[in-house]
Amino acid sequence: MIDTITIMTGFGRSGELEAVPRIDLKMGDVVSIVGPTGSGKTTFINDIELFADANTPTGRRILINGERPPTEYRDDPARNPIALITQHTTFLSDLPVNEFLHTHARIRITDLAQRETAIERTLSFANQLTGEPIMLESRMTELSGGQTRALLIADATIICNTPIVLLDEVENAGIHRTRALELLRQYRKIFIFVTHDPRIALLSDYRIVMQRGRITQVLHTDAEERKLATVVSHLDDVLSNLRDKIRFGERVTSVELEGLA
Repeated sequence: MIDTITIMTGFGRSGELEAVPRIDLKMGDVVSIVGPTGSGKTTFINDIELFADANTPTGRRILINGERPPTEYRDDPARNPIALITQHTTFLSDLPVNEFLHTHARIRITDLAQRETAIERTLSFANQLTGEPIMLESRMTELSGGQTRALLIADATIICNTPIVLLDEVENAGIHRTRALELLRQYRKIFIFVTHDPRIALLSDYRIVMQRGRITQVLHTDAEERKLATVVSHLDDVLSNLRDKIRFGERVTSVELEGLA
């Protein structure tokens, strides 16, 4: 059973030590990795996924429950406790969604009744994150970017049931971000978002700030920022509504922007 994951930090691109010597993440944490483009955010989560052991360019080390991860975590995909959902998703087989979920569920869940329940919950979860519902008969390659990310997030959370989920810039996929965080918090896992989105960052428990390939600080979300998150969410909802109207061929007026001033 995994309770914590520890990142023993290393060096930036210039060889300078990272500002924080270690970061301890516990089950239930929602964390954002923030920083300018090229600051090393994706490299950071890649180090976690690879269970880095001072064998990557950053020199970081990843510990599970304070110890080096068992070798089977690296060698046996079925026992790997980490799911990584990237910006780029491709599928080797053009399976219908129904077959994709059932195939994965058969690998992960032995009890038939639990398997069917997990598939139903996964589809329900995914359809709360995307505007256009995912149909079981749809083929995986026919899904939009938002539908694909939503399905993979739901699959990793429920069917795969990995305790650590890494999400790389999922805001670019058009999923419902606030709803995603609300749903994810119902599960006792570690969720790590690589993000440029202030809405995700301010709704996280804390954020790890990256610059020039190194961690420069860790900022815990304080009471003032939590209040600000509500305002940011409102502004984002207004803009999302405007995008939807344009997307569905509706005319827009200044009324759509009321509340932005």
